[in-house]
Amino acid sequence: MIRTSIVSALASLAMLSVPLTTDAIARESDGKGEVTITGELKQWHKVTLTLDGPFATEHDQEPNPFTDLACNVTFTHESGTPSYTVPGYFAADGEAANSGADSGTQWRAHLSPDQTGVWNYAISFKAGKNAALEGGGKALDPFDGVKGSFTIGETDKTGRDFRSKGRLDYVGKHHLQFAGSKEYFLKAGPDAPETLLGYADFDNTHASNSKKVPLKTWQPHLGDWKKGDPVWKDGKGKGLVGALNYLAGKGVNAFSFLTYNAAGDGDNVWPFVERDATLHYDCSKLDQWGIVFDHATTLGLYLHFKLQENEMDDNRAGSKRTEKGIPESLDGGKLGSERKLYCRELIARFGHALALNWNIGEENTQSTEEVRDMVRYLHDTDPYHHPIVLHTFPPEQDEVYTPLLGDQSLLTGVSLQNPWKAAHQRTLHWIRESDRADRPWVVANDEQNPAGLGVPPDPGYKGHDGIAVERDKKKEDAKTGDVKSDPYTLHDIRKLCLWGTLMAGGAGVEYYFGYALPENDLICEDWRSRDRSWDYCRIALDFFRDEKIPFQDMSNADELIGNAKNGNDKFCLAKAGELYLVYLPSGGSTELDLSAMNSEATVQWFNPREGGDLSAPTPLETGPSVTLRAPDEEDWLAVVRKR
Repeated sequence: MIRTSIVSALASLAMLSVPLTTDAIARESDGKGEVTITGELKQWHKVTLTLDGPFATEHDQEPNPFTDLACNVTFTHESGTPSYTVPGYFAADGEAANSGADSGTQWRAHLSPDQTGVWNYAISFKAGKNAALEGGGKALDPFDGVKGSFTIGETDKTGRDFRSKGRLDYVGKHHLQFAGSKEYFLKAGPDAPETLLGYADFDNTHASNSKKVPLKTWQPHLGDWKKGDPVWKDGKGKGLVGALNYLAGKGVNAFSFLTYNAAGDGDNVWPFVERDATLHYDCSKLDQWGIVFDHATTLGLYLHFKLQENEMDDNRAGSKRTEKGIPESLDGGKLGSERKLYCRELIARFGHALALNWNIGEENTQSTEEVRDMVRYLHDTDPYHHPIVLHTFPPEQDEVYTPLLGDQSLLTGVSLQNPWKAAHQRTLHWIRESDRADRPWVVANDEQNPAGLGVPPDPGYKGHDGIAVERDKKKEDAKTGDVKSDPYTLHDIRKLCLWGTLMAGGAGVEYYFGYALPENDLICEDWRSRDRSWDYCRIALDFFRDEKIPFQDMSNADELIGNAKNGNDKFCLAKAGELYLVYLPSGGSTELDLSAMNSEATVQWFNPREGGDLSAPTPLETGPSVTLRAPDEEDWLAVVRKR
């Protein structure tokens, strides 16, 4: 049957020049324009609008369903506020995760409603060359202008589930805030593997270098999958779903992943129907990704989207680049049709998630203008204005980040890569620089150098002693000879990276696993390799939550304990006159300046290694300065409160 609605719409618009092929005209009937609303219809829960629209296939060229058919849905609360215009997307037969379909008449848009009551929707459906990217086009009947409504009730979720808390927003502070519960957020979790989505159970996922970076099975976490958890295609997905269950069970709350790494270290993750088909998206694969991401939301796991790999982010000179860039770089790093579509598709399919950030690139080397343009496009296209961050090489941070401070960009924060023992100083530097620019950034420590090591595994894991040491490869006797860095363990990471970041006022950590240790950044499939490190992260997160620490209103005050140069021997985070946290990595004692506190105070001690209750409060002698003495030479946190 001829698709008369598309033919007439395109033929009547001379400016479009989007001819349909004979095959495209004769394949199947268009849908009837009916709309189905699915989901639990509760506040903060995912609501899916499905339109029975024009027939298409993933490989269509004229029109390309991803660029030339523009479906957008405006959802408006009955009060008039808020109103969100959500980009829609081609969903094949609507069951692609299970059917593997690459064609159909189903088009979708997702809403995460932030208010109860009646929501109205209005569908805009336009056809025209690049209408989805540049606007314009001709209204496509009978799909354009379809309207309706549905009613949203109260959420019934509690605990870790983000649907009990609401969307995580940037609110002009150094920490993100949940729109529902009004809680502020600290994160901790894995930054590795970057190839998390290079998973054998996802459709059309291939390993370009199977010997070095094989596809993952996540077999070590199959036992963590629980009855009733999501799967696709009669049982696929259990390994990765189980891995997320493990993280939630350990009490951490974040993980990261690349959504595109063609030509990168892994070269096994892309959202397209084929590796280099950058204007055509794989409906079944992306639906399967979505199942995993939605499960993460129910588990209380923050999604750190890393949108591109360093090796393919722009056209700068380099080992894999040419003067014209590499094909995988998407418009040579500029904001062209490939890059716009990439951002739009990710937002359309996954932007309803309540807790995420868009990181525009791992070790990003785009120009300042390219970064600004991409950040602006993400911000303007994402109806929820999720946080947008940037990551780059440690030596290039001043050069890359400085021209983006304040009103020079719409960045909400930075994702830092630094030597593990510089976490405190570098986190504090960008917190203070963003304050000076009058736009506070959310600053996290997300990758720990040395690059080959990162965070070491637990002692005894696969026979490893738990000690990370970087050998000097230039020495003939590299295995027993000189080293390039001091040996360190997970305890050093706990002290100077985890607590160093938090005591600087940072937003949290993600742990990178290097490339020379067991379960490294490319091939990791077993997050139990860092089981004890997750315990230390959980202990820290639990402390700030259980003790109701107002970290969002606190700032670093190392100078109050005689550490004006912000060295690593002791840290202080304070709400002047009310609450002081003093972390001593090696125990011992320190003086604390309490001149801003005009009342008596008490001190309690917290054990960052074992967690649990604080010690009983002990009165402190009144005076402008008091002495704090840790119970022993292990690391301890002093909690000094006004009485």
